[in-house]
Amino acid sequence: MSAVLEREGVAVDGQPSTSSANPGSRQTRARYVTLALVPALGLVMMIGLLTGAVATSPRDLLALLPGTGGDEWTRYVLLEVRLPRVILGALVGAALGASGAALQGLFRNPLADPGLIGVAAGAAFAAVAVIVLGGTVLAPLVGWLGMAALPVAAFLGGLVTTLIVYRLASHQGQTAVATLLLAGIAINAIAGAGTGLLVYMADDQQLRTLTFWNMGSLAQAEWASLAVGTALVVLAFMALPLAARGLNGMMLGENVARHLGFSVHRLKLLVIVMAALAVGSAVALAGIIGFVGLVVPHILRMAIGPDHRYLLPASALGGAMLLVMADAAARVVVAPAELPIGLLTALVGGPFFLWLLLRMRGRLG
Repeated sequence: MSAVLEREGVAVDGQPSTSSANPGSRQTRARYVTLALVPALGLVMMIGLLTGAVATSPRDLLALLPGTGGDEWTRYVLLEVRLPRVILGALVGAALGASGAALQGLFRNPLADPGLIGVAAGAAFAAVAVIVLGGTVLAPLVGWLGMAALPVAAFLGGLVTTLIVYRLASHQGQTAVATLLLAGIAINAIAGAGTGLLVYMADDQQLRTLTFWNMGSLAQAEWASLAVGTALVVLAFMALPLAARGLNGMMLGENVARHLGFSVHRLKLLVIVMAALAVGSAVALAGIIGFVGLVVPHILRMAIGPDHRYLLPASALGGAMLLVMADAAARVVVAPAELPIGLLTALVGGPFFLWLLLRMRGRLG
């Protein structure tokens, strides 16, 4: 029953596939590519740390070490401005990349981007509600949750929209791609209308915050908020790999996954909740940044294959690299001003999505 997956080098029963014995197999390549992405991410983060309106050099990185002295202004720029920003970019990119890969595996199609199916829009609506109404209607909730109010609200908003879209697009164990996209369009429209109404109610100070937040930005990165968001995203990262083998079984449908011994209901619940947690936290920390969860998993799936044991961590690393690079470019393209990072990802992801639609138009029809 799992012969098709075995031919692709995908393990579904806890044992390596028969193709893994071949050093040139897809599984071996997936392992090497995933490992190679780790130092590549470190290099990209170093480049992001040295990029910006203030000129810095690799020698200035020594100022980050205790007891090395160095220029105080350079030390402040690197430690208090750029380092939390680079870490936030890597964290948000990893959350979007891994969530996109998990949702695509659950829905069994490569179009299930967290932004396209309304997850990010639902998270954004809940987060905007906290920003605008946090001092009035939602004051008790904000007072009780403190700094965690924004990521918790975004998580709940993303969770609700994910459940709605999944329910609308699923029928008799199958997920219709066209229905998925149409449901996502509807959810995006409804959440966008609610967000617009809240923006209309906002005061001038809230409007300045929401303007850049709606276009995606890492400019508000600071250590305090980063600590809260990191805890929630790391929780999702720890749980999503537990679904890897189940997602491999889901590639042949829910009935096949059940026959292979997986609890489909628990698998769905785990993926939906953890993806909503990761995306909601990312939206709360950096605003709406689209297409990362679409572009990165699809490119890596073509490069290393569909095995989610490697695809999930590789998508996290690839998403982190993409967002850190995009943020570095956003800081220098119109320097000393800053371009919203969501605009850059849309410029890359929009054409990619159209290309993907052209490839899939036969199946969509």
